[in-house]
Parts: sequence; C-alpha cells; structure tokens
Amino acid sequence: MRAPAFWWRKAGVTAALLSPLGAIYGAIAEVLLARAGKRAALPVICIGDPTLGGGGKTPAAIAVAALLREIGERPAFLTRGYGGRERGPLVVDPTIHDAAAVGDEPLLLARAAPTVVAADRIAGALLATGTDASVIVMDDGFQSPALEKDLSFLVIDAAAGLGNGHVFPAGPLRAPWPAQLRRAQALIVVGDNLPSANPLPAFQAKLVAEESAAAALKDKRVLAFAGIGRPDKFFATLRALGAEVAVARPFADHHRYTPQEARALIAEAGAHDLVLVTTEKDRVRLGRDPASAALAEKAQTLPVSLKFAKEPAVKQMIAEALLRRQRARAG
Repeated sequence: MRAPAFWWRKAGVTAALLSPLGAIYGAIAEVLLARAGKRAALPVICIGDPTLGGGGKTPAAIAVAALLREIGERPAFLTRGYGGRERGPLVVDPTIHDAAAVGDEPLLLARAAPTVVAADRIAGALLATGTDASVIVMDDGFQSPALEKDLSFLVIDAAAGLGNGHVFPAGPLRAPWPAQLRRAQALIVVGDNLPSANPLPAFQAKLVAEESAAAALKDKRVLAFAGIGRPDKFFATLRALGAEVAVARPFADHHRYTPQEARALIAEAGAHDLVLVTTEKDRVRLGRDPASAALAEKAQTLPVSLKFAKEPAVKQMIAEALLRRQRARAG
C-alpha cells in the first residue's frame, strides 16, 4: 500500500473522520503491547518501526547485526517475511527463494546473516536457536506480543517523524506513541534532527550510499523507480549525489513489478536516453519473468547502509542488554 498524503499533515478532515477507527485499532494494539511474551532460548534484540513503513528499519537491523559481530556474537535475523507466500518457519536460501516466496527484506537480510522467515515468531525463534546463532535480531515484530524482547529499538525517520500523530487508519502510527515508548529502550533516529522531550536514549544515524555506486550516477540523467515506503527519499538521495532525476516513478511499498511495467520502464528510459536506477529492495523483488529479468539487468542500484553517529554508545547498550540476559539466566 502507498501511504496516503494526509498521514503526514498535522491537521485534516480525513484524519479526523478516521480517528474513531484509529482509537479502536490503537486500543487493541496497546493491549497487545502490554502482554508478556514467551522467552526464547536466545537473547532477542528487536528493531521496530512505530509507523507503517519507510523508517529505515531493515538497514538498522543489518547495522545492529554488524555491531553484534564486532563484540563476538553470532546474529541471526527473524522476520515475518512480509509480501511472501511462505509462512515458515524456514531459513532463507537466496539460491532457491525469491521475493514472491519470502518477501524482499529477508533476501537483503540473508546477505548479512542467517535469516529465518516465520509468521509464528515463537516457531521462528526455535528454528533460529537450531542454527549457529548466539542472538536473534528481529526485523519488525515490536508490536507483536509473541516473543519477549531483551532490547527494543524504535526506528524513526527524522524528516517524517510520526506524521500526523494518529494511529492507523487515521495516521501512520502502529499503536499509540506513549504505549510504544513504554515498551522500547531506545530510538534510532535516521536523519539530522533528534526528537526533543523524549524520555528514551536516542541514537542518531544516517543512510550512506555506497561510494562506487554513487560515483557512477553522478551527473547522469536517470529514470529512477522505487517501490518503498517513501520513494521521494530515494529520489532526493539521488539528486543530492549529483544525479539528474529526469523521470521519477514511485510505486507502493513492496510493489511487485509486472512484465508490462518492466517493459514500459525499459522503453521509457531508452526513448529518452536515461539510466535506469532503483533500490536494492526493488532489485531483489524483480521476478524471473524475462521482462523483469531484463529490467533487473539494465537497472543500476544504489546500495545504502546505516551508520551511527555514536557507534560505541549503541554497542555498549547492546552489550549491557546481553549481559543482563546472561545474568538473569545464571540466577
């Protein structure tokens, strides 16, 4: 789904009309957040998104997994696999699984560490325990009560913030903000502005484009296409890197490109002598149809990674959470 524009406006008739439904949805979500989850055999670090899509949750999960490896841990990812047909639990194998099977984000996660897809997160945690992992990193699942979390981060896009502050469907929030704050231990804020009057530690971070890919796009006239939470962020990133975005084609988050769309994008780029460029998330979602494969072959990608401004402080919080879990288990 593509987020409606009124979610990001502070006041509006549509949000007001939908606020009773948001209140009901929010009340149910708040009850679920308050439930005690089942403790997994391994520590669980959750990377959550307080809003629906586009905050930078998956890059943050990959960055946290990298920090875990630096302190000697062996992370495995656990995710629901949104958009895939497989309910799991299963370990993602990129040689046999595609986005239609497991979703796009698990394919990106699997490049960084073993990744388990499971609609039943308890069963998924059990499967992850059977791997060589020493800690589970949950990509999403913050609002799910199934598993007890040892440490929960909420990822916020500084530019978009919490939108209009309303709960779905009146706004982008997955649950009332105070209820989410009570269950989290820290924020990861992607962008320049740290939130004020926030009771939790907030770690600033930014998305950094891969240097060689960025250099290859500088001064190029491009046709950019993206089916992510906020496509405009991707287009703005390209412009900031020096690319001329002659055509921007936004699609809904997790959009599955049809062969007709793939052919149309190739034809439009060819007609205007434009370089096709997209996100890694879109690239892995292109299917195995010949037209989609041709688009995947022709399109350049712009890989990005999340970098913390104060990495040692994040690493310390993670290490302390693991130590608390170890002590609780020993006691």
